Amino acid sequence: MLELKNISFGVEDDGQEKEIIRDVSLTLPDNKLIVVTGPNGGGKSTLARIIAGIETPSSGQILLDGEDITHLSITERAKKGIGFAFQQPVRFKGLQVLDLIRLAAGKHLTVMDACSYLSKVGLCARDYINREVNSSLSGGELKRIEIATVLAKAPSLAIFDEPEAGIDLWSFQNLIEVFQRLREHIKDSSILIISHQERILNIADEIIVLRDGQLVRRGSRDEILPELIGTSAAIPACRVAEESEAM
Repeated sequence: MLELKNISFGVEDDGQEKEIIRDVSLTLPDNKLIVVTGPNGGGKSTLARIIAGIETPSSGQILLDGEDITHLSITERAKKGIGFAFQQPVRFKGLQVLDLIRLAAGKHLTVMDACSYLSKVGLCARDYINREVNSSLSGGELKRIEIATVLAKAPSLAIFDEPEAGIDLWSFQNLIEVFQRLREHIKDSSILIISHQERILNIADEIIVLRDGQLVRRGSRDEILPELIGTSAAIPACRVAEESEAM
């Protein structure tokens, strides 16, 4: 279980401190799929980066199963069970998918073991296992391979920062199916997704709403989603392709 206690984060802007996260306290329980949403600029991705250890909060405390991890690096947190997937996955010229999955697992995996992770994210393993992680892969393929690497880490908390960013509508629909399968097989772990896409919100156990860096609403999908429909915090799937084309 992850606990955030009075977390704040700010950056310097033209000589003045600009607060991005403001005194956020929340608990992320085990065995749940939780989606953080809210208007653009509300602090969603910043919160994810703070949890992962990419950013250090200006104040407050982060506890993982009761242990203070506030000042641990992203590498140290990964060793303790926190996995993070970026909005734009990194491409590695010269590195094969098999090598990437083995690196993520932190141990030598057989080809069959590595292929099982690709199968879990809906990719035909024989078509991808020896591919280079380079520009020949589409945005949707790269997203699913990155999810496979997160699974290989077997984290207790897997964080996905706007996984729909930069992919087409067909890939997005496949991504939803991947997350639905992950949700069905959650065991002693949780998934945290940063997104304002309605279809992702619709598979959440709990929804957290951030606005202007503050937690303004939290509850079950049935409680929160109806309030968000038609707002910028719940964008229909048809807008995914439009946003991808604009990037």
